[in-house]
Amino acid sequence: MRRPLFALLLAATLAPGAQAGAPERYLDLLDLHGTPTSATDRRFNLFFDAGAWHGYSLPARDEGTGFSGPFVHSLDGGRWAGRRFAAWTLESSAGKPIALAATESHAGPGYLERTHAGGGLSVRETLFFADAWHAVARIELSATASRDLHLQVEGEAMGGAPRADDGGIVQTLGRRSFLATRLFAGREVAAQAEGPRYRLEPAGLLHVEAGKPVALYVEQTLVVDNAREQPPLVDHADAWRRNRARWDGYLAFADSAHLPGVSDGDARRVAAKAVATLLANWRAARGDLGHDGVIPSYSNPDFNGFWAWDSWKHAAALARFAPDLARDQIRAMFDRQRPDGMVPDCVYLDTKDNNWRNTKPPLATWAVLAVHDATADRAFLTEMYGKLARYHRWWWTARDHDHDGLAEFGSTDGTRMAAAWESGMDNAVRFDGAKMLPNGPGAWSLDQASVDLNAYLYREAIDLARIAEVLGKVDDHAAWMKEAERIQTAVRTRMFDREHGYFFDIHLSDRSPVRVYGAEGWTPLWAGLADATQARAVSQVMLDPKKFATRMPFPTLAADDPHFSPVKGYWRGPVWLDQAYFGVEALRRHGYAQQADEMARRLVLNARGLTAQAPFYENYDPLTGNGYQSPNFSWSAAAYVLMLTPARKAP
Repeated sequence: MRRPLFALLLAATLAPGAQAGAPERYLDLLDLHGTPTSATDRRFNLFFDAGAWHGYSLPARDEGTGFSGPFVHSLDGGRWAGRRFAAWTLESSAGKPIALAATESHAGPGYLERTHAGGGLSVRETLFFADAWHAVARIELSATASRDLHLQVEGEAMGGAPRADDGGIVQTLGRRSFLATRLFAGREVAAQAEGPRYRLEPAGLLHVEAGKPVALYVEQTLVVDNAREQPPLVDHADAWRRNRARWDGYLAFADSAHLPGVSDGDARRVAAKAVATLLANWRAARGDLGHDGVIPSYSNPDFNGFWAWDSWKHAAALARFAPDLARDQIRAMFDRQRPDGMVPDCVYLDTKDNNWRNTKPPLATWAVLAVHDATADRAFLTEMYGKLARYHRWWWTARDHDHDGLAEFGSTDGTRMAAAWESGMDNAVRFDGAKMLPNGPGAWSLDQASVDLNAYLYREAIDLARIAEVLGKVDDHAAWMKEAERIQTAVRTRMFDREHGYFFDIHLSDRSPVRVYGAEGWTPLWAGLADATQARAVSQVMLDPKKFATRMPFPTLAADDPHFSPVKGYWRGPVWLDQAYFGVEALRRHGYAQQADEMARRLVLNARGLTAQAPFYENYDPLTGNGYQSPNFSWSAAAYVLMLTPARKAP
């Protein structure tokens, strides 16, 4: 394979370097050290950025030079294609090996960095992403006295033997996928490969003058599908400057974090880590994915696509600091919308893997409005309005079994499992006794109307009315407001249990409550449809330490329920941060600001390790604050962004 990209960039010259210069308080938000012991090793945190499908980590400080990687997320749900990238060795002009001691090893915002020094020499190696295709390791050499050096760059593959090709290294990963590694040193480079190891060696000696650092660049390019992709050329120095400018914007946003009762230092560090987590899970449009988006977690092999209600939550948070990505996250799901309005549960690189057995709760309009409120992008509202309206109407066509104006979760295949998935609360206790009812071809409902679904549909009608108003659609605005009023009346009068002071799902057969105290019961408060008396009663339940005001508050099932299982219960007791965030906002919306701040403070300070280096977990034990399930979980990070930072308002 001969690629013009390689030949054109051979003209790259040695250039003085610039240190990362990131605020020291945001170094090492997560521990990103680790070396894989197998192709599927996911025991440690990884560095991704810019939508790349390949990621890296820092080896142990005393573990040679270079970086661990790459981990290629587009392969088999994610596997390591390399054990080491951009390792370097030095020799004197006389051919004598030069050993330098490791001095620093850090994960900075948007880069990894290692330094080695000794005998008047120092080498700083910085890895960053120029874009979604190109990872770049910048090797900067400094000397206290002028000297000539011989340098070699080495790497080690895992799976798929590398081969030398046109002065670079190519590793075939699949029928259309490959990695290409290239050294840019301002001169010709010789490439050799033997077994899993390869070497890149610039011709001649490198001259390093005292006090005048020089830099070389090692570029690793991942092409997922060479039939569809043509990676652009990269100006490495300019790419680094753009990387820094982009991350300066992200960090300025993190600096806005504040929560009463939490030090600004802790609030900002958690917010910065949340930003870094969302961006580590950012994946560019590849394969059959039409737009960029954010996966739930690179740490879980099952999570290498985009999910619907994850996407809505990600977009609401991304709107505050990365609105372009927020737009694309929403578009990626609606790219697959059916003519009848349904949006799939999840979408993947290959459309054959998409899940059409169910969709997910309707929060898309909320997410679109979050983008608009942050950007005043009227064109985006115009683009999305018809799609959102079709999705909303689909619910009433496919998921209102008895046509009584209250919708049910359901599935396209008639299985209760897929219907529970549609709720997002897969094994929630409220569904234990539910059965399936046919609505028509490819449409089934549970035999209970769910209060959270109808609260979301109310909020969606209100938000669609707002969009219609912005777009000057007077009749649509009036129609949406009329529908919202209808849903509000139905939920208030039929789903609120006065005796128990809480909102519950109701059975279709006799309209009796499914009396399970779960997170769904405060969704009407979050949506703004509860009256003051109902809000007061529900808030008392939410603030009861025997039910939801636990050490880490707002578990998905009341702590005094006999089915409460805070560690292994999944949706039967652990705290899920999306529902906890909705709980905080439910209190705040109805005037309980002090209590909302207290619950948010507990969510920050009582999540074990959150203000230190612990990753965001999929869910948490409400009694201890221990994190469980998938680490580096995006919607948990998104919830903390929403809790800790002010909503971005367009000028």
